[in-house]
Amino acid sequence: EVDFTPEAAAKAESVKAGFQAEVRKAQATAPAVVEPTVAETASSVASTTTVVAADTSDAGLSVTGEEVRFPGPNGELIGVVSIAESARGGVLVIHENRGLTPHIRSIPPRLAADGYTALAIDLLSAEGGTASLADDSAATAALGEAPQERLIADLRAAMDELAVRAPGLPLAAIGFCFGGGMTWQLLASGEPRLAAAVPFYGPAPEGADFSGSQAAVLGIYAELDSRVNGTQQAAIEALDAAGLTYEILTVPGADHAFFNDTGARYNAEAAATAYQAMLTWFSTYLA
Repeated sequence: EVDFTPEAAAKAESVKAGFQAEVRKAQATAPAVVEPTVAETASSVASTTTVVAADTSDAGLSVTGEEVRFPGPNGELIGVVSIAESARGGVLVIHENRGLTPHIRSIPPRLAADGYTALAIDLLSAEGGTASLADDSAATAALGEAPQERLIADLRAAMDELAVRAPGLPLAAIGFCFGGGMTWQLLASGEPRLAAAVPFYGPAPEGADFSGSQAAVLGIYAELDSRVNGTQQAAIEALDAAGLTYEILTVPGADHAFFNDTGARYNAEAAATAYQAMLTWFSTYLA
């Protein structure tokens, strides 16, 4: 039940003001835009079960991600997990429409270094895993053919696994592009364990009903991403109808997939702003 007392409203406004101040700080201190890095090859991922240590936002720290397999509703699921020391929460990472790529594999170690145990699921596990497919196009096609019910069931199984690896801690989900859309879908499924959710430029489903969720939602959009931005108002209306705590951040000058440092539309300044905004959100709602 949502608390609409004056005291609760004042607290919400205070949290919102603090969040917006942190975002402005991140924008002011973000690094200059740089050219995207060269993507790691899929074959290098397939040959190892451990992700190379990734640089993190905490100076002097590096954390590795371990490839794991865990039970799913229709068979074994694949993921990459990174365990944080003195974790404050657990985060489920949902990939883009190209599967569990090297870029997505790099995110759990980064989150773990910032204090959150993280699990990135491969939603192509039923097809043998992303690395078993011929190329990005094959991964995208396979995801497009996967039944929505299967994808949600696999995400719920990943939440089960995350809860085991982050026992007793609050849980969140984040997703990018296709994964951002799946984050909205997970909210609409009524997944009760989500304390927070951060969909990055994910299309919200039509007629979404988030009334079964209690998550605090930070919706991150890119100013130039007209396709996904066309679904923003529907997301806002559904969030309002459900009485959820939420904030919408539209990153100026950025386009779709700006967070992916292996893609042509990577924007380092926008990525730094969005990542810091996410951490600020977690410091309030995943603590």
